[in-house]
Parts: sequence; C-alpha cells; structure tokens
Amino acid sequence: MDIIIKKPTEAEKSKMLSCPTWECEASEFNWRYDSEETCLLVEGEVEVKHAGGSAFCKAGDMVTFPEGLSCVWKVTKPVKKHYIFK
Repeated sequence: MDIIIKKPTEAEKSKMLSCPTWECEASEFNWRYDSEETCLLVEGEVEVKHAGGSAFCKAGDMVTFPEGLSCVWKVTKPVKKHYIFK
C-alpha cells in the first residue's frame, strides 16, 4: 500500500480548500484508513509510519492514503489539513 505525496495543481488546491478541516497538535497515535483519504496539508509536519516504511508530509503537500492502511501518525509540528474520503 503506497502513500502518494505530491504538490497539488492550483485546481486541486482550490477544490481541497472547500473540504472539511482537521487540526492536531504535536502527538503520536495509531490510525487505520477504512476508506481512501486525500488531504491537503496547509500547516505542520507529520511522519506516517506503516509496514512499508515511513512517509514524511509537510505544509503544501497533497497526500493520498489508501483504504486499509494501518499506520502511526507522528505529528512533529501542529497540523491543519483539508480532507476528503472516497
């Protein structure tokens, strides 16, 4: 299961900015994705550890997490993101 990290196009960014927002202070927690999530990080940094390794995400990144992914979120700088589940 691959986590996809990319720089969004202006159209993608505009679409994501209308999606719900989630915020989290520096912390570490387990998470499982029951459906695919795409998010746009507008603030912060996070390391997502999973069976296949680690993904490092930061403000400005658009990230897609696959359905079924079990991971540990390590928020190193407070995060604010817009997200959508498919």
